[in-house]
Amino acid sequence: MASAGHNGDRRAEPQLASAHPGLVLLALAMGGFAIGTTEFATMSLLPYFARGLGIDEPTAGHVISAYALGVVAGAPVIAVLAARLPRRTLLIGLMAVFAVANVASAFSPSYGWMLAFRFMSGLPHGAYFGVAALVAASLVPPQRRAQAVARTMLGLTVATIVGVPMANWIGQALGWRWGFGVVGLLALLTVVLVWSFAPNDRPHPNASPLRELGALKRRQVWLTLGIGAIGFGGMFAVYTYVASTLMEVTQVSPAVVPVVLAVFGAGMTVGTLVSAWAADRALMPTVAFILLWSAGSLALYPFAVGNIWLVSAVVFMIGCGGGLGTPLQTRLMDVAEDAQTLAAALNHSAFNAANALGPWLGGMAIAAGWGWASVGWVGAALALCGLAVWGVAMLDERAATARLAEACAGD
Repeated sequence: MASAGHNGDRRAEPQLASAHPGLVLLALAMGGFAIGTTEFATMSLLPYFARGLGIDEPTAGHVISAYALGVVAGAPVIAVLAARLPRRTLLIGLMAVFAVANVASAFSPSYGWMLAFRFMSGLPHGAYFGVAALVAASLVPPQRRAQAVARTMLGLTVATIVGVPMANWIGQALGWRWGFGVVGLLALLTVVLVWSFAPNDRPHPNASPLRELGALKRRQVWLTLGIGAIGFGGMFAVYTYVASTLMEVTQVSPAVVPVVLAVFGAGMTVGTLVSAWAADRALMPTVAFILLWSAGSLALYPFAVGNIWLVSAVVFMIGCGGGLGTPLQTRLMDVAEDAQTLAAALNHSAFNAANALGPWLGGMAIAAGWGWASVGWVGAALALCGLAVWGVAMLDERAATARLAEACAGD
């Protein structure tokens, strides 16, 4: 078994030739921008489509949950069923479905239809990011995989800075339906770009749904997913309630909230770029450092919420912890062996599990009377639990390496 410091030893992906690798990465990032915009902007458009559909806001929140369920369900199912499809074809198909589902969301006549269309919108999410990461990694030498993956993820992080305010402004100015409609147009643009620039590829001759399911037999795959599902939950525990905390505790005007959320997005962008650079040099130590950074930043949050400048700085630091996604995506390429697509897609199912776990535990702390700022302590605990799973993964890998060495010595 390869060590953490040899990231490319088990890379099963052949390097694809492309005349314009930069344009390919731009096309893939555009898809991430569309997905990130709809994922986060739906939260800010919630009051508007709640009124438009004649439902209360807590009920409208189920629309967000429906999207997350679509992500969790769609990622593994699509990855397995599409095992024999060329990745370029799969990416185009996923973005086409995403475009149709978002345009359909814009025309939803009722709450029930809105739930159905948002679930449909979530289905391509995880599979798209997983396959896009594999395509990006195939364009560069092994020692630059993480940085290539990070460039596809930049679309999502930039969406938190640009796309979400844009969709929110359009939703306010022209109506909430346009907020979803513009995402559909971004997805169609991605279809055109991927069709124009992504290299033609052929699926592996032995590719099959059964081979993809083989990823589920590997402990290191499950441990890597566990790091994300638990460790990433800390960031979501704070992000979900940061707007309410700013208004209730920091006592800022509602107009300041989008600025602080943009600061979070800027931190996430910086974290993604820096973590990718570090992961290409020392993959698993980078994961451990990010989890420690997140635990420290989240622990500072309760002490910073009384001052807008301090809390903005800490929110930036917490956003930097969002760089965890790229190293874990790269780690899955190492441990999935010949089941790359399913493992890569499951990474985003794990992050959406974190998106459910963090807010749930944070909400319990608030409901228990510990205050809005207590979500920082919840987040720090989750980050440390993620670090504990990282420790188990490292011990398991060392044990497997030792067993392999003994077997070789016996031969």
